[in-house]
Amino acid sequence: MPDSVLVTGGSGGIGGAACRALAARGYRPLVGYRSGVDRAQKLAEETGGLALRLDLDDGDSIDAAVAAALDAGPLAGAVLAASPPPVLLPLFQARGEEAARHWRTTVDGHWRLLDGLVKGALRKRRRGCVVGVLTRAMGLEEGVPAARTMGAYVVAKYGLLGLLRALAAEFPWLTVRTVEPDFTETAMLDVFDPRFLESLRAARPGGRFDDPARVAAEIAGAFEEAEP
Repeated sequence: MPDSVLVTGGSGGIGGAACRALAARGYRPLVGYRSGVDRAQKLAEETGGLALRLDLDDGDSIDAAVAAALDAGPLAGAVLAASPPPVLLPLFQARGEEAARHWRTTVDGHWRLLDGLVKGALRKRRRGCVVGVLTRAMGLEEGVPAARTMGAYVVAKYGLLGLLRALAAEFPWLTVRTVEPDFTETAMLDVFDPRFLESLRAARPGGRFDDPARVAAEIAGAFEEAEP
């Protein structure tokens, strides 16, 4: 049986593309989904994978998904792609339940998930790969500021980055990587004003945003790098 990779947000744009890219490289994707059950099941059938209900804002759902992932056979690692859509508010108006949901999902939920996967499978094999999907909106590149009016989303992504750095420090045998895509052609763009998006596209090379398939290839490449 091929090694499995659990992909959170697997029914979304980047997560779904990652499932396809991993399957093309011989992995069995475990398609984690919160509400997109039909998309997840169709993708699992397409890729020879398994659809797993996984609500990162629900501890019982996380624990059940971990148990299912461990039962699915050898585990190569996880792709942390799930995130709520950005809340488009000025920084100090973005606090409250929506901001808390971003943190619970992007940071706390992935933290609990990794706890189960590392202790339940990866630590026994002393190898594995974890890839976190961050964003260019964080302003990680020199000279690139963080995006305005996306504070809850950006703060939570920085929390995920901190989680991944701590994971790499405490488990040095793990391959821990991140990808930082720009605006990407996925359904998450639906939260933005179309006029704003068109102005941004006009400033991009070729008038296009990032391609989920390109991001997915980078993710899958990290798993190939981690192979013994």
